[in-house]
Amino acid sequence: MTGTARAFWLDSPGRGVIREVRLPEPGPDEVLVRTLFSGVSRGTETLVFGGRVPESQYGTMRAPFQEGDFPGPVKYGYLNVGVVEAGPGDLVGRTVFCLYPHQTRYVVPAAAAIPVPPDVPAGRAVLAGTVETAVNALWDAAPLVGDRIAVVGGGMVGCSVAALLARFPGVRVQLVDADPDRAEVADALGVGFASPADALGGLDLVVHASASEEGLARSMELLRPEGTVLELSWYGDRRVALPLGEAFHSRRLTLRSSQVGTVSPARAATRTYADRLALALDLLTDPALDALVTGESSFGELPDIMPELASGEIPALCHRIRYAGDDD
Repeated sequence: MTGTARAFWLDSPGRGVIREVRLPEPGPDEVLVRTLFSGVSRGTETLVFGGRVPESQYGTMRAPFQEGDFPGPVKYGYLNVGVVEAGPGDLVGRTVFCLYPHQTRYVVPAAAAIPVPPDVPAGRAVLAGTVETAVNALWDAAPLVGDRIAVVGGGMVGCSVAALLARFPGVRVQLVDADPDRAEVADALGVGFASPADALGGLDLVVHASASEEGLARSMELLRPEGTVLELSWYGDRRVALPLGEAFHSRRLTLRSSQVGTVSPARAATRTYADRLALALDLLTDPALDALVTGESSFGELPDIMPELASGEIPALCHRIRYAGDDD
């Protein structure tokens, strides 16, 4: 038998525990993966930790390898990098990315373990799921050469979008955030930075990722006539007021959503989920993206770290979890 592993579970809202789980023997088309790193984003995952997933979204918000149900007990997560220990010969020994929760070892279909390019460090590859979200967002937004763009909200998703936009020729990109410490991250990504009050206006496109009502309102103010706000924030169970009065109609503004659960309609006919994730991994060859990993803890510390991430006591973008072995 493959044996056992240790997994992080949300036992109840606000309380995480590490449980021992039994692993199945891998089938002919499955792999056994030993985790090297996993990642915690302070966005969706901390909303889940706080029990703030609306009941109407329980099905939509399920992670690919989630066990249990919201609000808990539930095993949740989707940023995992490990080494294949058993499975098809061409994968054994390979470093792979998988949309799997925080667990020391696990068995999944071989198709779910996406090889990490050799020039992408395993510690950076935990960002693949979030960069994939940014790829999907930019397929939705379809920015043009020379556009004037702001990303409002310097969290993990917003910074990933800004990092990809920095590669577009002739595009002026500004990261907008109330936290002045995000200026250092913006500089590392090669984009400008401004506070909400000082942000440049007259924009063709604003990507909103602050998950705040104030951020969304400011995003709409920054647009030129007929400009677009692409909304990436997920608010959980919170209601948000929109400034649809004043000049919203006369300026013919557009507010549209983007969600990574489906491949953007702009590419759905020609790209699969696997294609999208493989592209995200290829984009992670850029060492500038290391700026998105702002902290690291051991797997055994997760029950104590998650409440601090959820409360903001640890002001992380991506907090990386390292695995020294099953006894960590």
